[in-house]
Amino acid sequence: MLPAALRRWLHRPKRSDPRLLSQFFYADERVSRVVAEINGLDAELDPQQYLVLLNQLHLSQAQLLAVIERIMEECIPTQRHSRDYLVKFPEELLGDNLGNHMLFAAECLLAGTFMEVEEADSVQLRPQARKLLGSLELVRAVLREQSLSQPGSYSEPVRAVLMQFDRLFAEFELSYVSSLVAVKSPEEIYRQQELIVLFCETVERALRLGYLTQEMIDGYEPLLMFTIPRLAIISGLLIYPEGPLSLEQSPEQMSRVFSPFYNLLKKIRDLLQVLSAEELALLERSLCTAELEEPRGPATAPRVDPPTAWGLLEAPHTDAPAPVCPAGSGLPGKAGGPATDSRQAAGSSPRVRPGTPQGQSELRSRYGSTRDMLHTLFVCISGVADQLQTNFASDLRSILKTVFKIVASQPQPAEETGASQAEEREARAAAAPHVPNCPLCSSAAELHRAGVLPEWVPDSSCSQCSACRSPFTLLRRRHHCRSCGKIFCSRCSPHAAALPHYGQLRPVRVCAHCYAAHLGPAHQ
Repeated sequence: MLPAALRRWLHRPKRSDPRLLSQFFYADERVSRVVAEINGLDAELDPQQYLVLLNQLHLSQAQLLAVIERIMEECIPTQRHSRDYLVKFPEELLGDNLGNHMLFAAECLLAGTFMEVEEADSVQLRPQARKLLGSLELVRAVLREQSLSQPGSYSEPVRAVLMQFDRLFAEFELSYVSSLVAVKSPEEIYRQQELIVLFCETVERALRLGYLTQEMIDGYEPLLMFTIPRLAIISGLLIYPEGPLSLEQSPEQMSRVFSPFYNLLKKIRDLLQVLSAEELALLERSLCTAELEEPRGPATAPRVDPPTAWGLLEAPHTDAPAPVCPAGSGLPGKAGGPATDSRQAAGSSPRVRPGTPQGQSELRSRYGSTRDMLHTLFVCISGVADQLQTNFASDLRSILKTVFKIVASQPQPAEETGASQAEEREARAAAAPHVPNCPLCSSAAELHRAGVLPEWVPDSSCSQCSACRSPFTLLRRRHHCRSCGKIFCSRCSPHAAALPHYGQLRPVRVCAHCYAAHLGPAHQ
């Protein structure tokens, strides 16, 4: 029998071999070489070189784990240990280097140099780390042997050691992360999934009513990080009152994202029930644009100073109602409580239920005008939704990430291009709508007929909306009309239309003028 070193030299795979076992052979060889250099180096005499080698070790170990992961997907795809526990982890931990960090943590635990966890947790994690590293060494030995004998197949011993390593790795990962951060319980995961459903229904309703556009969703506009939670509060309290924001349940039964605002949500809900359909639409549009619009309607009574809107933002779970709250009643249909008892003892009339016409009239009477009432709701809903970005940033980021994946447009397969470029130009010209000469679009007719793209106005040369002249800010962002090339705010460019004469077969953003004068249904 040939010596191991000679057999290794004779049967080593080629570097150009694309098979996974061949790639593992050279990844494992790099790890062994770096480990040998570290063992032969005196870290005290050359600390800089030691740090360089340590960084090389982390990189080579990450490459080795990546190859082993691909081998497990190819060798034991149906026998992998469940990774369902990953949904319990905070969003920021789910990175590409999580596996390599687990391996590094296991090595430090065995060496006794790990300071990231408490000593009691280290004692419990150390046996798991020892088993994991021992299993990894066995996997490396078995895969090396397999790569030198039959690099294109997997024997039964290889499958067995891979399944054992996969199980030990998953168990250590869950135990280690649980000792560092608070992982979600199954109940919390279910409540988060309920919120995802609510947010998706909110987005679909906003698209249907024209508050949002599909282009905004597909473009992942940053403003949506604030807009969607604001609209979701209204949807959860008013449109879907039996959903995850149902106030008929206790704060402990709600998602931890919204439970700290339980008392405030009750008062927001009571005030939302007073609004008419037009007032609700105005409020929702204002929440989307981050600016309260002027209500249109009959003249209101002379304005008086209303209770400050921030009076609603009281400490969570306080039983005593805020004295300045315009909607300071409890749940509809429930009488009594400290406030009601104190008022009855003082000889005043008992508190009316906000869901009744008398209760709605009382709530409205606390405001000098419709704008004051909408301003209160605008500030309070924005305050709750925006505070989620600070207090529950990880949960909200995970929810919105899933929502965007669900509601974003699916990529369409590339169309077969059998026609020549001349035929395409003819088809575009035939599909181009008739555009009359327009004083607001001096060259629109010529550009449309010729299929020439409009002049694209640079962002730097425009500081205000071309239609309403509102200045652009951090929240009021610039949007180009794909038809005329000018820059508008989102309110003045809410439409989407296909521009086949410009090669835009899918609907793209256009301004209100171009849509009404050139591209709307009347001109198709």
